[in-house]
Amino acid sequence: MPLSAEAVFFRSVHDLKEFPPDVGAEIAFAGRSNAGKSTAINALVGRRRLARVSKSPGRTQSINFFHLGSMRYLVDLPGYGYAAVPASEKRHWEKLISTYLQTRASLRGLVLVIDARRLFTDLDHQLLHWLAPLHRPVLVLLTKSDILTKPAAAAALQTARKVADGYPLCTTQLFSGTAGIGVRVAQQTLSRWWT
Repeated sequence: MPLSAEAVFFRSVHDLKEFPPDVGAEIAFAGRSNAGKSTAINALVGRRRLARVSKSPGRTQSINFFHLGSMRYLVDLPGYGYAAVPASEKRHWEKLISTYLQTRASLRGLVLVIDARRLFTDLDHQLLHWLAPLHRPVLVLLTKSDILTKPAAAAALQTARKVADGYPLCTTQLFSGTAGIGVRVAQQTLSRWWT
């Protein structure tokens, strides 16, 4: 069952002063540019074009809030690690993301979107280090798993789970928004986070 068929775009934040009031419950999505973050969001809410999917990595250059009703929000953080932007802009994104993750009281958990063919990068590890002291649950979605053979997907999942074991409250699963792999399981996990 989709997280919310009523999901709508709420606000785009470019600066710390623009954050909406810290009330309700939020689930954030993060990941390397071109890992399939927008596709994952759209699959989980059961909508085709809620989050914009682009063939050009790094198009999400702000924190985008989507309202799901009942004071619940999905939060799309800027993709990292690929976008061809100036170093000063990357530093700005890093400050925006780290401040959001480390100070947001309404944050219920983080979905870390990772390409199953590439697995964890240094920036993914940095994100998990930021979250570790906060004791928020993390769901790692190994996206594009439909591209891999079954043995390769199983090996990627095993490798990712070994990494995730090093962080508190971190779970991992195979996922493909386009093929529907793991969508229902992820929806169930996130639904539990709202309560």
